[in-house]
Parts: sequence; C-alpha cells; structure tokens
Amino acid sequence: MGDREREKQAAAARSMACVEAGQIVGLGTGATATHAIRMLGQRVREGLTIQGVATSEQTRELAAAEGIPLLPLEQVTRVDVTIDGADEVDPQLRLIKGGGGALLHEKIVASASDRLIVIADSGKLVGRLGRFPLPVEVVPRAWRLLAGKLAALGCTATLRQRTDEVYVTEEGNYLLDCAFGAIEDPPRLASALNAMPGVVEHGLFIDMADVVIIGRGQDAEVLSAGPGPPGRP
Repeated sequence: MGDREREKQAAAARSMACVEAGQIVGLGTGATATHAIRMLGQRVREGLTIQGVATSEQTRELAAAEGIPLLPLEQVTRVDVTIDGADEVDPQLRLIKGGGGALLHEKIVASASDRLIVIADSGKLVGRLGRFPLPVEVVPRAWRLLAGKLAALGCTATLRQRTDEVYVTEEGNYLLDCAFGAIEDPPRLASALNAMPGVVEHGLFIDMADVVIIGRGQDAEVLSAGPGPPGRP
C-alpha cells in the first residue's frame, strides 16, 4: 500500500468519531470516501444503526454491498453528517470537488447536512485552489457556448471524455474541466459561475466544510472551520 493510500485510510478512520447511532449520514464519492463507507459498513455489521444517503450510483452500490441501510435522495430533507473527499483543500477549508463526476449530488447532500466532514490525503492540501482543474457541470446543448464564456473568465475549458465518448453525469449533463491555475478569489469566481445561465453546478465548495481531516503518514490532522484551535471531530 502506498503512502497516499495509508493517509486516506487514516483520515477515514478518524472521521468515524463523527458518526453516532441514529444519524442520517451522507456518503461521499471517490477513493477516500470509499474507505469511510467500508469502515461504516463494518460498524453497521457490528450493530451501529444509521441510514445512509448516497451521492452517486457508485456509492449506492458500495454502501448496499456493505449492508448500510439507504434512503433515496428524494426522500431526504436534512442530513446529520456527511463524510466526503475533495480534490483540493485550501487553508480556509474551501474545496474543489468533482473529479469523480458527482459534484451536483455531493453539493446537494452537503448543503442539507448539519456537518460536512471532508477527508483527504496530505497531497490534497494546497496553498491556493486551482492546481486541479475546476469541474463545471453544464447543460449539454450549451456546452460550446459555455466553454467560451468560461474561457473569458481566464481558464482553458475542456469537455470531459470517457474513453472515446463524452462523459455524461447521472443527471444527463456534461462536465467542463476548467484549468484556471491559481484562483485568486474563489468566492468571486463561484458567484460568477452561479450567475451564468446553463451552468448547472460547479465544484467550488465555499464555506461548506465544517471539519477537514488530512491524513499524514499513519495519523491524521484535524482542521476545523471558525475560530479556535483544531479539535477532535
């Protein structure tokens, strides 16, 4: 097992302290979230009573295989805690997400959550967002038009492909991966994207993460939003 994989496991293991019996738990998508889902599955088999809300079909299948009872997203009005990964995390706990293609459902579930716990290996912690291309989910018919508008904001927008075909999200949309380089003002960019007709959602998660757990070696560091020193998640 490589160092990054050990860090993902360490972060996922630390996040288990955030889950209590009786809760509705948002289940993220991606490699790091997969570790947390498997650990939750083990706890469920040991007697923990929770209900999960999946952020993708991939996550739903894994959680079902692990024996985690699931609620359909359309039946959910609030979530106690969500555990999810990130492609980048900056010192203000702002995120870029969407590398796995599930950013729309991830943001919906995160926005409904009392607490969003983000788990990641140390390579995801950056001084400034933007090294990872920002995913932007768009209406398919308008993708060329929107690629031009996004380029005018200072990026190179590339239509995401899967092998020889266009990647299509679970909601039937396209993804534009936008290489901005270092993003000087993430909230301002998020506002510009929110105001752009045809943009369904984007991968900037601003002021959403309550706790970020960064794996470091076989241990984990906890970063908390708001004043005061980091504490136990």
